[in-house]
Amino acid sequence: MKKLVFVCVVIFALGVTAVAWDVKPASGDDPAVEKRLMNLSKELRCLVCQNETLADSQAGLAEDLRREIREQIKAGKSDQEIIAFLTQRYGQFILYRPQVTPTTYLLWFGPFVLLIGGLFVLFRYIRHHRDSVRDEPLTSEDRRRAAELLASDSRKETA
Repeated sequence: MKKLVFVCVVIFALGVTAVAWDVKPASGDDPAVEKRLMNLSKELRCLVCQNETLADSQAGLAEDLRREIREQIKAGKSDQEIIAFLTQRYGQFILYRPQVTPTTYLLWFGPFVLLIGGLFVLFRYIRHHRDSVRDEPLTSEDRRRAAELLASDSRKETA
């Protein structure tokens, strides 16, 4: 029974290792095509990972998109034509750095608007509270009370 469990564990470990090593590097016979592919892949977002470029992603869809780009490069299409094709098919989201258009104004300028609005509110708050604080000298009663509090506090520290 122990041998059967051991054999099952070894087979499972070998299967997991085989799956882990199944990641294939970009295969290409032309270094110029591969260089263009890598440059384009750095400008495009992986639709599965969403925070990685196609060049960095190991997802299956990313590999399919790299294969599609490689075929289009070999077909003689320019980088702009390939990007236009992918943008038409998947939308602006596939661009790792989306273009500034009316639909992406909030994406590009929203953080700055929020920062400026937050600073405006902060300055108004500070000015309002600064004006509400009055600078009045202490009365003799306030001085006597403060001295008593300091004296009683210093007695507690020495005890």
